Amino acid sequence: MAATVREVAQLAGVSPSTVSRVFTAPDQVQEATRQRVTDAARQLGYRPDPAARTLRSGRTESLGLVVPDIANPFFPPIVKAMQARARNHGYTLLVADCDERESDELETIDAIVKKVDGLVLWASTLSDGRLQELAREIPLVLVNRQVKGIPELHISLTSGISQAAEHLRALGHTSCVFVNCSRPEHLRGKSIRETFDAQGLSVVELGPYEPRFETGLHAATLAVANGATAILAHNDLVAIGILHQLAHSGVDVPGQVSVIGIDDTLLAAMSIPALTTIRISPQTVATHATDLIVETINGSEPQSAEVGSRLIPRASTGPAPHRA
Repeated sequence: MAATVREVAQLAGVSPSTVSRVFTAPDQVQEATRQRVTDAARQLGYRPDPAARTLRSGRTESLGLVVPDIANPFFPPIVKAMQARARNHGYTLLVADCDERESDELETIDAIVKKVDGLVLWASTLSDGRLQELAREIPLVLVNRQVKGIPELHISLTSGISQAAEHLRALGHTSCVFVNCSRPEHLRGKSIRETFDAQGLSVVELGPYEPRFETGLHAATLAVANGATAILAHNDLVAIGILHQLAHSGVDVPGQVSVIGIDDTLLAAMSIPALTTIRISPQTVATHATDLIVETINGSEPQSAEVGSRLIPRASTGPAPHRA
């Protein structure tokens, strides 16, 4: 039979209300008393009721994370790292998937907003006005979405893309296809074109498509038809689809075409050939995102943060083939 508050109070020599304060508002209890209560609770195997604690304090001790597509192998390592970081802060993590649709994102937020103390939205599809309304209802952090007055974690591909362009130029490439799966307002295609142009590389953009394996299957044939000797994919999942279709079509990688992904997921190192990719550290992303939302919950005004990227060269890129 589980121990009760009264039993803990009797063993610790305090009132039941003091025991409750130790577990709901520990800063209001002297350290020596707090220690006696926690020692007694440990000895008796007492665990406070989370539901009752939530009703008293108004806190759920949970953080919410809404991602576009949990099936994308980029997200599980971030979720795992955020869970660990949240646990260090005394929180659990509730994760939901909105499938990159605004209606699903709204439904998901409505379903979890009362179950969490703060919310992290990844590449939100909602309007600026709706996000500002939401930020007045609950502590909010955005990832890869800039809205005035809301803390943001920005994942910058600038360094990684620049390194990719330098890498391809050094290998003798002059033309590249970019398989774009971003919404137009994200301007990723524009950024890549400008960076590659500065390195003397021409870029043909395909898309926007959905960021899925099947997109790579479709785009690979179009990219080869364009005569490009290098393909930069929106993410590793699309790049793996490209590698699969090129192999099926008898196109040698990297002998005839070089391929680069973005994210450096586990798939990148396991593919054949191993995929050259732009790495984004899941641990760094998780640390910044979790710390930003906890700071926001605690009432501070955190500065927006940025996570960088870098190229990881592997076997899927090689010298440009000589054209007859």
